[in-house]
Amino acid sequence: MKRLLIIYNPRSSRASDVRSEVLDRLEMFSGCMVGRYEVAPTNLEDNILKLSSILRDDDLVISAGGDATGIIASNAILKSDKKAALAVLPYGNFNDLARTLRTNTLESIADSLTWMSGKSGGSSSRGLDDAGGNKIRQDQLRKTRDFYPLEIIVDGKFFRYATCYVTIGMTAEAVSIYDSPKMRAKLKKQFGRKISSYTYLADWYFKNRHSKQFIPAFTLNGKAQSIKITDYAAVNGRSMARVMKGGEDYHDSVYFRSEIDRLGSFWRLFKLMTKSIFSRIPGTATKCDTLEFACPATITLQSEGESCQFKDIKKIEIRKSKKCLKVIEN
Repeated sequence: MKRLLIIYNPRSSRASDVRSEVLDRLEMFSGCMVGRYEVAPTNLEDNILKLSSILRDDDLVISAGGDATGIIASNAILKSDKKAALAVLPYGNFNDLARTLRTNTLESIADSLTWMSGKSGGSSSRGLDDAGGNKIRQDQLRKTRDFYPLEIIVDGKFFRYATCYVTIGMTAEAVSIYDSPKMRAKLKKQFGRKISSYTYLADWYFKNRHSKQFIPAFTLNGKAQSIKITDYAAVNGRSMARVMKGGEDYHDSVYFRSEIDRLGSFWRLFKLMTKSIFSRIPGTATKCDTLEFACPATITLQSEGESCQFKDIKKIEIRKSKKCLKVIEN
């Protein structure tokens, strides 16, 4: 019997929605063994290790949460080296991975059992109902697609896989505001959740944009950069911070797009945001970016909204992973 694993965080701001819209409706997957993994209150790396240890070939992993939950699920699959597939439901604040894969409801991924049966249609859909009790038709069946994430290497050591984007510098530091108790309380409210997210972010920006050198003197791929550079970004998915448009580089096994900018200037930030919202995030196609610092540096890096500070580091490399995820994509 095939297995389906639901990954969720019972302490998240939308935990009640996950319970009512996902966990309480798993009877539609009566044809397979259904398991649950609750994100432990430790850290991402601990959860990635625990989840990777229980995965098996042919598992379908459904991440029902925000991008942090998606990081745990995707990294666990890649680290396990198992032939498991990933599906993502949007129960977080920005949901960049779910927006990239365009999977919004449990019904939209119910036919992923087709992949688990090793078929692309036909008999694998018999007996599988959607939430309304209707049979899923052959023309509704989908296949998994290859998703090539980014790989983050810090001083020669693997750090993490990133599915949609990586930032270094000021925007990476700004993400830390979402970990404050006050902000967490705001995000649990149904009304004004998104407005609060952007309001707090804007307030942090105007208070801190001139406070420090966010990226110390460095070279990018051997070329010295201005000391006024505040941000580096590598973009792989369709979405960044919800409103900024990316592309479909996640299907490419070699290239992604990257950009550096001086976002301490409000007008440069305004220009970047306008272009990113109405067109796409600017950037240059690259196979690998290497940031090397003139002196051992303290750097904040974030991927999919989860930030981490590194001290006394000399080099960060961002490149396409040779491993790929099998994902359910609408």
